[in-house]
Amino acid sequence: MNKKRVQTGSTTRAFAKPHVIEEWVGKVYTALCILVLVITIGAIVYFVSSRGLATFFVDGVSLGGLLGGLKWEPEGDIPLYGALPFIFGSFSTSVLAALMAAPLGMCAAVFMTQIMPGFGKKVLQPVIELLAGIPSVVFGFVGLSVVVPVLRAIFPGQGIGIAAGSIVLSLMILPTITTIATDALAALPRGLKEGSFALGATRWQTIYRIVLPTTLPSLLTGVVLGMSRAFGEALAVQMVIGNSPHIPHSLFESASTLTSAITLDMGNTVMGSTHNNALWSLALILLSMTFVFVFVVRFLERRNKR
Repeated sequence: MNKKRVQTGSTTRAFAKPHVIEEWVGKVYTALCILVLVITIGAIVYFVSSRGLATFFVDGVSLGGLLGGLKWEPEGDIPLYGALPFIFGSFSTSVLAALMAAPLGMCAAVFMTQIMPGFGKKVLQPVIELLAGIPSVVFGFVGLSVVVPVLRAIFPGQGIGIAAGSIVLSLMILPTITTIATDALAALPRGLKEGSFALGATRWQTIYRIVLPTTLPSLLTGVVLGMSRAFGEALAVQMVIGNSPHIPHSLFESASTLTSAITLDMGNTVMGSTHNNALWSLALILLSMTFVFVFVVRFLERRNKR
């Protein structure tokens, strides 16, 4: 009996050693991956911040002049670095795109989860996922070939401008909003709807009085994430917005965005010059807005948990 116990104990310890080693290797690998991510994010923030802040501390450009200036003429006799037209273009296209995509995405999510879940999972969800995988240059080409001519035929102007950029961006962020809204509605406790039906409410009353108010923080999270992607999009917007550095007076006039200004001018500047540092300042504005969007999402997630 004692021999059997000794053998059993030794066998257990022999099997336990590989599990301990695997657990240790897994912890070390996970810690290294997290360390690499933290270092990468820190390096990006440091590099963009150091280049962007050099515009103010080295080149002497004022912060108010950059954020509130209306003219962007870095090659003029008196260089001007007014980024307000780019900031206005980025915010206007992102907000309008969210206003157009949010109702469509939420309605599609309600249809897929509350009205026809079978058809939604088999047909609509694969279509939404396919739309999310289309490259941005394809969206830009479709906007240039379809959206711009339609706007030109209906409204005055050349068709390029804030409206065209917003429509293209709304198509690009629609999968993000729809997917997050679908997950939020699918995770809703079934007892809430059954209780509403038991009280005599119809399906539509249950949707707009119970389902939507309960999942509103998660739905808004999808909208904010969609705006974040729209705010940082470059190529598709650049193809249809016109890239004119001024504040437009209508939705059908050409404009420009922060990403468009960076992609068009960065390759034509000398590293360390005032023009180059000013472009890094625009990148710093984009990075700051990304952090703002992340904080908003975190706030909405905490509110949803409460």
